[in-house]
Amino acid sequence: MRSDLEVADIFRRHGHAYAQAHDGHLGRVERRVMSAIELCRTAALGGHGEACEDCAHARVAYNSCRNRHCPKCQSAARERWLADRQADLLPVPYFHVVFTVPSGVAEIAFHNKAVVYAILFDAVSTTLKTIAADPRHLGGEIGFLAILHTWGQALTHHPHIHCLVPGGALSSDGRWLGCRPNFFLPVHVLSRLFRRLFLERLQAAHAAGRLRFSGTLDGFDNADVFAAVIGKLRRKNWIVYAKPPFGSPEHVLAYLGRYTHRVAIANSRLVSADETSVTFRWRDYRHGNAPRLMSLHPYEFIRRFLIHSLPDGFHRIRHYGFLANGCRRARLATIRQLLIQTEPIATVAAEGDATKRLPHFNPSQCPCCGGILRVTATLPRWRTGPPRPWPDTS
Repeated sequence: MRSDLEVADIFRRHGHAYAQAHDGHLGRVERRVMSAIELCRTAALGGHGEACEDCAHARVAYNSCRNRHCPKCQSAARERWLADRQADLLPVPYFHVVFTVPSGVAEIAFHNKAVVYAILFDAVSTTLKTIAADPRHLGGEIGFLAILHTWGQALTHHPHIHCLVPGGALSSDGRWLGCRPNFFLPVHVLSRLFRRLFLERLQAAHAAGRLRFSGTLDGFDNADVFAAVIGKLRRKNWIVYAKPPFGSPEHVLAYLGRYTHRVAIANSRLVSADETSVTFRWRDYRHGNAPRLMSLHPYEFIRRFLIHSLPDGFHRIRHYGFLANGCRRARLATIRQLLIQTEPIATVAAEGDATKRLPHFNPSQCPCCGGILRVTATLPRWRTGPPRPWPDTS
């Protein structure tokens, strides 16, 4: 049974005390995340009254914080983003490829988020493009979407990148090169190149003085110590996982919706919270995805949530290859034309599936009758003192 508990409730109950207890360890980004989630959809941010033109439905809608770490704000953002992405779908199989770094890298990344996350994106994109361009594999330019996640099911720091890749490549002479059935690229080849590229870039960042270390990583500033760390990481197996292709464009969109705008933990996973603990659901990947409950002290829950705050201006969703923003529209038009010429029957059927569009997100539509909601009054945000009550218009 789903609880009505929200992350915002935990922050409102324990956030102020947590901020006081950890004053010297909270940065500007983390403080802003806490404040935004606490105030989201409350009178503090202002709002408006709405009434339907066609029925008696009326409601008060408080403004959202629009912070990308807020569990409540991501639902609407996801719907709008997915509606825009429908035009990018191709009638070909899609593959899901996941790149994960070892725990030793995760610890370095925690102290250097902007630098190491950027290296992670660069290593992943170069790996995919290099192996795909090799004539022994696909032999052309691929396009893909890359999404950074930094958490595991238990809210620990676990950076990894999910890639959604159309199954094929555009050759240099203008042909479409489809993948073999149910196979994209060899994961062992991807893994080895990914490890090498990442560690080369990480070592270069260290040599340029772009990495900072503290706490348990004191001493990593020393070149010899860091070289020994790199040597250990080079001997580890780095995990790259490729899932089987999806069945249709609708499955691609449904899958995307589960990854693009996800935050560290959804409100739906929360079970209970009191003065001494926060309990939430999680899945134990090491034991066959077994569902379990985890209880943490409220301060520890807040700490784990905040370690996934991203640096200002950092893009966690990126497009590459023929899906890059600068060339996407023209390249997709070319690929669609090539697919029609080579596989007209299969393409027409797949495009027919793709035309089953997701409903466009429309916040002004009445949830009761589908009519139009009109703004009838506005409630400004309050700056000082308690929130102002909503006027009685009955």
